[in-house]
Amino acid sequence: MKNIILIAPPGAGKGTQAKMLCSKFNMVHISVGDLLRSEIEKGNDLSESLKQRMQSGKLVEDELILKIMEKRLNESDLDNGFILDGFPRNINQAINLDKITDKIDAVIYLEVSKEELERRIVGRLVCKTCGASYSELIEELMPINNNICDKCNSKLEKRIDDTVEIFNNRYNTYLEETYPILEFYKEKNKLYTINLLDKDEIFNEIVKIIS
Repeated sequence: MKNIILIAPPGAGKGTQAKMLCSKFNMVHISVGDLLRSEIEKGNDLSESLKQRMQSGKLVEDELILKIMEKRLNESDLDNGFILDGFPRNINQAINLDKITDKIDAVIYLEVSKEELERRIVGRLVCKTCGASYSELIEELMPINNNICDKCNSKLEKRIDDTVEIFNNRYNTYLEETYPILEFYKEKNKLYTINLLDKDEIFNEIVKIIS
């Protein structure tokens, strides 16, 4: 089984693809965003610092991210493969990831236009109970009942960082910090680019790559 990295701008659907792949292949989804939000919920001094950076759309310091990821990648539940979602986000992280593990087999880049990404993020609704994601702007992704999860009937919420201003900050940061690492992995012959929008078509392409 392959260990893969999913790279994409904010709102491109990395989390959705990761969940579909985990369901099919019993892989482990390692989301930096989820790990950081878990830290925020602890309510300590570090939590407040992380919250402020995420609300401003800025990236968290490499040293902290690398420490969190090294700990996670050394845990014992990764035998069936893992999917890195949201990491690495810059060249320094990519270089240091090579020092943490030499088991990255493929890097998959999901290419989506800025206009489509903004529409997805600004309208995004999430269920904190089961993790399902919906939209209040995209008709086919709207919940059946307003602000209620179709799967578990819990109340849907907007993430604190899903605003136009924060999206623009995150997207600009992505262009400056993350986009250059595509060349890094291209030189290693590990990069695959997918520029489809339909989630099932994207999923089928990823399955071909990791199979």
